[in-house]
Amino acid sequence: MRLAIAQVPPLDGDPPANLRRLDQLARRAHDCSAELLVLPEMFLTGYVIGRQRILELAGSYHREVAEMATRYHLAIAYGYPERKGATVFNTVGVLDQAGTRLLDQRKIHYFGQLDADQFDPPPRRPPQVVSWRGWQIGVAICYDIEFPETARALAVAGADLIVVPTANMIDYDQVQHLLLPARALENQVYLAYANYCGSDTQHEYGGLSRVLAPTGEVVATATRDPTILVVEIDRDRLTACRQRHSYLADRRFDITLR
Repeated sequence: MRLAIAQVPPLDGDPPANLRRLDQLARRAHDCSAELLVLPEMFLTGYVIGRQRILELAGSYHREVAEMATRYHLAIAYGYPERKGATVFNTVGVLDQAGTRLLDQRKIHYFGQLDADQFDPPPRRPPQVVSWRGWQIGVAICYDIEFPETARALAVAGADLIVVPTANMIDYDQVQHLLLPARALENQVYLAYANYCGSDTQHEYGGLSRVLAPTGEVVATATRDPTILVVEIDRDRLTACRQRHSYLADRRFDITLR
């Protein structure tokens, strides 16, 4: 499968501008023969915009994203605020190349007071895996991937690829350098990490978006600057890694680890 990973600065509180930018990114991904475009966390609205603005913007613009998926024959994973009545969640939607919604995954682990102030706690349900073009795909949103249980739950559910839309700040580069390789290797999965670069009113984002192989190796990485990574992931490499590293099969369930 060919992935396109978009690394861009946040555009806060301006969904029309983000949709125009999405159209440009989707066109570039299509021109590179990508099959799946992965965008950062809360891409449609921006991340640090406050609860009231999130509530005003939540749940809109999905039709336009679906039209782009169809126009460019491209699956899209994008962050957006999901509203249910008076509650709102930090969510990533995954659409296939026909604009059909495959998955809406809500963020499980909230990062500090920022997330707690803007979003309601998500329902207690495990992350989901969907099948697309012979690949099993799961989503972990930003801070979620820093907990081994999230990636492990997706791997046990059958994930081959975990996409990670994120808004990771520049002070936390250890996530990209240390945690992502471990998550990929210990679960024998590909990881596609799409981060912001630049800054908003509160944070400077670190970029370093990347794709990691199930060996833990970095297949491709961005710098701090805006870019779009186009990367091939390979089924044979995944199979070979799973034959060599049998962590999932070798886990012990007959004892309690405390």
